[in-house]
Amino acid sequence: MIPNILSIAGSDPSGGAGIQADIKAISARGGYAMAALTALTAQNTRGVSGVQMVAPELVADQIAAIRADIQIHAVKIGMLGTAQIIAAVAQALDGLDAPIVLDPVMVAKGGDRLLAADAVAALRDTLLPMASVLTPNLPEAADLLGCQPAATLDDMAAQAQALRALGAQAVLMKGGHLAEESSPDLLISANGTTELPGPRHATRNTHGTGCSLSAALACELGHAHALAHAAARAKHWLSGAIAAADTLSVGSGHGPVHHFHNMKEAAK
Repeated sequence: MIPNILSIAGSDPSGGAGIQADIKAISARGGYAMAALTALTAQNTRGVSGVQMVAPELVADQIAAIRADIQIHAVKIGMLGTAQIIAAVAQALDGLDAPIVLDPVMVAKGGDRLLAADAVAALRDTLLPMASVLTPNLPEAADLLGCQPAATLDDMAAQAQALRALGAQAVLMKGGHLAEESSPDLLISANGTTELPGPRHATRNTHGTGCSLSAALACELGHAHALAHAAARAKHWLSGAIAAADTLSVGSGHGPVHHFHNMKEAAK
């Protein structure tokens, strides 16, 4: 079966993050990608120069149109931007029987804020309890908890448990910001703690890694893989995409990962 995966996120016209990255990641992992846009952005590999949010009613209408016609096997939620859009998405997804992967997109790779400060509480209180898996990086987890970013694996585990206590069924803490030679992630769920080790690749081309990982995880869950197995598969795929990122030539800033690195035949 090819699972139908819905991404709810903003657009990145440079193709490295947001909806565009999600569609690539879902496709690379064997899913059928669908998209409900929350925002239009003007951005490239060097940063974000403009953002236009979609009306909350239209965001909800996009989701309703898909739900009325197509079975959704999993959902990935990315950039939401405002408390009003968060509320609209929560209402539009109410009652959906499918895993929800929530990637709390708050700040772009170049440092531009993508979630209004007053919307953090709405995300924490409204959508986080609906999440099958929350996938924060260390600054995002700290922002949600109102504390300093984790500096060790023990810190990561403690913050993941605190986020689970807020309602998320599971938390995949991404350790890419740790000052270590490797890049470990931690999956905390009702089944315990699973460490997902990974190498740290020497590249500046990591634009959209968070978007891509969460979309790939949603797709793996849509394939009905158990959570720990799904997370390991998604991380292994992303590690390969980062390792192959320098084979692309996209922009002069933080370039994208190579979503289709494992295709056997490159385009001629």
